[in-house]
Amino acid sequence: MFHSTKNLTSRSGAKSLIHRRGAVAVEFAVVAPILVGVMFAMVTLNRAFEAQNLLATAAREGARFASMDRDGMPDVGMTGNEKLAEDIKSFLASNGLEKDGVTVEVKDHENPSADFNIDDPANDLKLFEVHVSVDYSAVSYTPVSGDSDYTLSSVVVFRNGRATLSD
Repeated sequence: MFHSTKNLTSRSGAKSLIHRRGAVAVEFAVVAPILVGVMFAMVTLNRAFEAQNLLATAAREGARFASMDRDGMPDVGMTGNEKLAEDIKSFLASNGLEKDGVTVEVKDHENPSADFNIDDPANDLKLFEVHVSVDYSAVSYTPVSGDSDYTLSSVVVFRNGRATLSD
């Protein structure tokens, strides 16, 4: 009698296992696309956050240039503003962003619509803003339609000072 009960249990267990395999396949077919979609969304958002962080870092490091003794740093014929913009674009290019897609502006903090010349002695110790921006389509891994595109940007406020570097 014990032997026959064991056979009945194993037969019903095998039947249950076959039905469970089918249920697992159906569950996977339902859940897998959702998981892939969530994973893809996370990668896309990570890229946007990474690009935003790069813009903030580039703006800060570029603006820091204006607080240093800049004598001899820009190439001949290059202004301080051009050197600042070139440094920011080079930094972003070294991190995978195209230089051509990056916009750099140096604006007066008191009048944000006016440009600010960091080389002008009249602007020493005045606050200025560095605006760095790039279209999301330039950093996205996937194509972005024109009506869905937006601009990633960063602004940092700095004082135009001449802090002499010490040895």
